[in-house]
Amino acid sequence: MRKNLEELPLPEGLARTLADAVLLEDDDLLILNKPAGLPVHGGSGVPVGVIEGLRRLRPESGFLELAHRLDRETSGCLVLARNRPALLAFHELLRDGRVDKVYCALVAGRWQGGPRRVAQSLSRTDRRGEVRLVQVDEEGQDADSFFTPRQVFAEATLMDVQIGTGRTHQIRVHAAHEGHPVAGDRHYGDFEFNRRMKRLGLKRQFLHAASLQFMLPTQGRAYNVLAPLDPALERVLERLEPR
Repeated sequence: MRKNLEELPLPEGLARTLADAVLLEDDDLLILNKPAGLPVHGGSGVPVGVIEGLRRLRPESGFLELAHRLDRETSGCLVLARNRPALLAFHELLRDGRVDKVYCALVAGRWQGGPRRVAQSLSRTDRRGEVRLVQVDEEGQDADSFFTPRQVFAEATLMDVQIGTGRTHQIRVHAAHEGHPVAGDRHYGDFEFNRRMKRLGLKRQFLHAASLQFMLPTQGRAYNVLAPLDPALERVLERLEPR
């Protein structure tokens, strides 16, 4: 009889990747710097995602659940709960907008002006392969992103993006709607810009969940977690032509 997937040994490379990705761990939460390209859960031809991998890596943990999600190609802060009260408390924080999430994104073009709030409702649209796409739609769900330019290059801008809501593909769709799609975005991006960025070494979508700040009421603990940027993305920034 074929073994249950969670009983099979974890591939050594994936086990090392997940172990090295841990940023913080306590009795309530485990927070990772999720690598790009690794889905948060298995499916669609990928048998093992973050949650299945960590359950195999930490069989003694017992309860371990995703507290929120990141797109497969987005790296950075990912929260997992180690008990149900922590999971429910974190979900309540998300619903109430009490989790301060900041993303780092490289977008096409030179951003004009300073910080800008983008409040454009979003709805799901057609599938492209295994991906269900999203579009700006005034009849859709409310979505709120706040873009702050950090560094402007000759043909791109490095942004900090705070999100007040966590809709699917929110930052990517809002950035594209503003005329500044995320570098490397295969679904909402600019083909020619992406090709130029690929020549600079960009092999993935340049979107990274850089930091999380929140207070978990179950323990009264304040969390302030920073996820370092992938060195490969740092190298792309070093190769960009200055303004």
